Amino acid sequence: MGASGSKSRGLWPFATPAAGGGGPEGPGGQQALARARAARAATPFVFTRRGSMYYDEDGDLAHEFYEETIVTKNGRKRAKLKRIHKNLIPQGIVKLEHPRIHVDFPVIICEV
Repeated sequence: MGASGSKSRGLWPFATPAAGGGGPEGPGGQQALARARAARAATPFVFTRRGSMYYDEDGDLAHEFYEETIVTKNGRKRAKLKRIHKNLIPQGIVKLEHPRIHVDFPVIICEV
């Protein structure tokens, strides 16, 4: 308890070689050494994110799509909105306007 899944599996990009799971003679051997070398090249910034919106059949982009349906209840016609779940295409990868600091990067931000 206390360690996130990415750190415990050795996938944390900001790990130092000492914290990367032992060293080349430990479990993983060459893979641990390659992961330790790649960790030095990792940047603390994130430049893209996964989009949270969807495209519909018409090419419109939105978070949610609804269609208006007419429901007859006790002789009265009433319009209701029904959410559409089918035929939606995810937006994909979105480039960020300004780089963000990675959530797993160990940094303390304070005002001096």
